Amino acid sequence: MLEHLKESELKEFKWTLEDSNFMFMLDLPCIPRCKLDKADMLDLVDLMIQAYSQRSVEVTKKVFKKMNRNDLVLMLSDSSS
Repeated sequence: MLEHLKESELKEFKWTLEDSNFMFMLDLPCIPRCKLDKADMLDLVDLMIQAYSQRSVEVTKKVFKKMNRNDLVLMLSDSSS
């Protein structure tokens, strides 16, 4: 699903993963900026799996909702079911 994001949206997605307030609401740790800055999409998936394990899809959906990309939430819901 990340490949459907524009470059600016991918940057916003990464920023959200390091946003302590947002991640606190999900009761999950932030991913440090130093790891996210140089991460491409594949690296980002690896970082999310390391940090969130089985909750990675849930986190992705929450971030997409925050970004108002409900189209991607629906696509992700369809593909994960």
